[in-house]
Amino acid sequence: MSIAIAIDGPAGAGKSTISKSAAKKLGFIYIDTGALYRTVGLAATRNNVEPVEGEAVNNLLNSIKVELTFNDKGEQVVLLDGEDVSGLIRTPEASMMASKISAIPEVRAYLLDLQRNMAKTDNVIMDGRDIGTVVLPDAEVKIFLTATPEARATRRYKELVEKGMDVKYEDILEDVKTRDYNDSHRDIAPLKQAEDAVLADTTEIDLEGSIDLIVSIIKEHM
Repeated sequence: MSIAIAIDGPAGAGKSTISKSAAKKLGFIYIDTGALYRTVGLAATRNNVEPVEGEAVNNLLNSIKVELTFNDKGEQVVLLDGEDVSGLIRTPEASMMASKISAIPEVRAYLLDLQRNMAKTDNVIMDGRDIGTVVLPDAEVKIFLTATPEARATRRYKELVEKGMDVKYEDILEDVKTRDYNDSHRDIAPLKQAEDAVLADTTEIDLEGSIDLIVSIIKEHM
C-alpha cells in the first residue's frame, strides 16, 4: 500500500526544494503539482488564451498533453506536448500565469485525476496549494509549509539573481503578496491549511534546517 504525504503552502515557501530533498531522504517520489499549472499557463500564453473561464480554455485543454516523467537521475521532468518545458515554466511571469490559470475550475478538474493517479502506485510527497484539502484529503501526513512574505521574497530574489536575472526585490515582494491574495481568495480550492495539517513556519530557519524539520514531522506522524 502506497503512502502519500501532502505539503501545502503559499508561493515561495520553498515547497518544491524542501519536498524534493525530503523525498530523496525518505526514498519517496516527489511530485511538484505547481509545475502542472505552470505548464498549462505556458500553453495558454503560447496560444494567446486569456486565463479566464470560457470556450477558449476548454479548447486549449482538449488540444494539449501535459505529462510528468522522471529522468535517469530521478528528477522530475515536465512535458508539454512532448517538449521538456521544465526550465521555461520557472520565470516570474509563468508563476503569475499559474496563479491565474489555477483559479479556473476546468483546469483544476483537468489536472486532478492526473495528480491522484500518481499517488496510487508509489510512495509520494506531493506539494501544492490544495493537496491536503482537495487532491489527497486522505493523505497519511499533511503539512502546511509557510514563511513571511518578506522572507519568501528575499529567497526568491537571491535565487533569481544567482541565475543572472535582472530583478528588483520590491517587484518580487509585490508578486508574492499578490499571489498570496489570489490563491487564498479564489472560489475553487483556495489556499488554506487543512484542519489536520501540521504547521511548519520556516521564516527563521535555513534550507537544511527546513528540510530536517519536514523529514522529522513526516517520520513522527507516519
